[in-house]
Amino acid sequence: MKTTTALKTLLLKQELSFLMESHNALSARIAEESGFEGLWASGLSIAASMGLTDRNEASWTQILEVVDFMTDCTTVPVLLDGDTGFGNFNNVRRLVKKLSQRHVAGVCLEDKLFPKTNSFIGAGQPLADVQEFCGKIKAAKDSQLDDDFCVVARVEALVSGLPMEDALMRARAYADAGADAILIHSKQSDGEEVLSFCHQWERDIPIVIVPTKYYQIPTDRFEQLGVSTVIWANHSVRAAISAIRSITRSIRQNNSVAQIEQDIATLDDIFNLTSEYEHQKAEQKYLPA
Repeated sequence: MKTTTALKTLLLKQELSFLMESHNALSARIAEESGFEGLWASGLSIAASMGLTDRNEASWTQILEVVDFMTDCTTVPVLLDGDTGFGNFNNVRRLVKKLSQRHVAGVCLEDKLFPKTNSFIGAGQPLADVQEFCGKIKAAKDSQLDDDFCVVARVEALVSGLPMEDALMRARAYADAGADAILIHSKQSDGEEVLSFCHQWERDIPIVIVPTKYYQIPTDRFEQLGVSTVIWANHSVRAAISAIRSITRSIRQNNSVAQIEQDIATLDDIFNLTSEYEHQKAEQKYLPA
């Protein structure tokens, strides 16, 4: 199955689907190996892995290069966190064409202003004009090279402190503009905003959520309300930071690796993840004896 078709299938199927954050090819491969059926190419995580803020400091071509490596070494669909589309409708058209050429299955666009600021920083972030953002969605759908390419519209109204009526109005407008799914975002830890939105959502278009802050709510509650997909949006990079910090501090304090060797991946594990042994077999096939 094509990855674009696979992503659309995940969004539309009856049971809950889960996408795992990936920020490079290695984390993508590990996520697929762990059983995830789809990947979230996180803008925050990719930027953080470059040492940059989540404020569009990384150019869209730099992001695309990372995602290109991810699709090369995995077989599951990749949904790109496309922020605001890196500009106006024309930037969105070019972005979607390039994503389609590189076998990325879909893009998520959020209705904030370029350059964006991470949703969990500050309050009252300004949002894009509804009609302008609808134009971005239409431009994205008109530019896709594969009929199954997915455009997910991310609603930031609740994050920005606007009332539920505004979030619902925006979501309906984005659905009418051709979005394949709606991502409703919230940073409240009790999750009540998202639950309320799902109660009031009357369209057939799939709902996607990112429970970074309201992670304590069992996901089956959202499934009961018709949520299609859950994105674990930044957990690989956060896990990597914790592990690397712990190991490197231990090595520095002990001036030895003897005490941590059993806690880290083996070289053989790296060779498996990077297809080293397949390369050795290829040498036997293609190089002269």
